[in-house]
Amino acid sequence: MKHYHIISRIAIYVLAVVLFVFGIFHFMYPRDLLVYVPDFLPLGIKWAYIVGGAFILVALSYLTNQYVKFSSYLLFVLLVIFILTIHLPNYNNAGDKEMRQLALINILKDTAIAAFALHIAAGAYHQHFHLENSD
Repeated sequence: MKHYHIISRIAIYVLAVVLFVFGIFHFMYPRDLLVYVPDFLPLGIKWAYIVGGAFILVALSYLTNQYVKFSSYLLFVLLVIFILTIHLPNYNNAGDKEMRQLALINILKDTAIAAFALHIAAGAYHQHFHLENSD
């Protein structure tokens, strides 16, 4: 069983690095991401920094093995919001085939990462919310 634990930790570390890079990208190129912020949200470009910070905090959570369950659930919710408010509308409203394909790839990418976040949360047995009676 120790072998499984090592392999799963490596997978979590790989995800942490990916999330960290995504977070850094949000800080380095916020103007490139501003076009993805839905018009109904206030704060404009600040959302790029907020999301970048969230990605970096989740990555640090995974790397330090602290608050893993909580951060995994939050990452799941964040990605589902991205899928529903950004990628799905982009897919439905895409003008050409390439943009529609890019939106679909983003839907699939965020769905896969969200599923992995749920898997990580389910495996974080020692990190309970104090509101839970079982798990």
